[in-house]
Amino acid sequence: MNEQERANKILEILKKNYLLPIWARSKREVFETLIRTVLSQATNDLNRDRAFKNLSEKFEITPKALAVADLREIESAIRVGGLFRSKSRKIRKLSKLVVDRFDGSLSFVFSKPLDEARQLLMSFPGVGPKTADVVLLFSADKAVVPVDTHVNRVARRLGLAPLKGGYEVIRGSLESFYLPKDYLAVHLLFISLGRTYCQARNPKHEGCPVNFLCPTMKSQSRKPGLHNLHCSPGFA
Repeated sequence: MNEQERANKILEILKKNYLLPIWARSKREVFETLIRTVLSQATNDLNRDRAFKNLSEKFEITPKALAVADLREIESAIRVGGLFRSKSRKIRKLSKLVVDRFDGSLSFVFSKPLDEARQLLMSFPGVGPKTADVVLLFSADKAVVPVDTHVNRVARRLGLAPLKGGYEVIRGSLESFYLPKDYLAVHLLFISLGRTYCQARNPKHEGCPVNFLCPTMKSQSRKPGLHNLHCSPGFA
């Protein structure tokens, strides 16, 4: 089995073992996705969703509404998500930028080529490659694999990305193995595997559905560092 065949087999097995969330089957509004991604930083999905629900009950989730919203009210709404002060400032700053620079619309993510749209998003304050890629994939169906801490860890342990290298190296490696139509599944299924078996500390090799395809399991004694991979900067 060559590396391409192994990569395909890993994805095939993950598709059989994990269900993609229902919401992944439909596109999300661009600005809403951007705000959700901001709220997801340094918290779990449950608290992110609670924060977003509270925010949407208090404000219309549009650039124009949030650009003029009272900062303390934003903070109160998203407090459950943690880092509420910094996230509130970022949300309002991003909203004002979209209003002032793009007339309240992020429609350029649909009309511009991937690289150009990506660079525009990353020119926003506090928006890095992962946030930009999440927006482009989930809202504009662009051919990109967002790399969060789980995807980074799983890709490296499975030998689908180099052990050394930053965000773009990991993303490029994954995109070289898979077809664009599978990028969404790769992103979400690698996250699922990272949360259940391929955890940062002491991965659970026993029971892992792809353990027989995992070079890390086979080289545990030779490369013990791979068994304690923590969050890398830029992948959160």
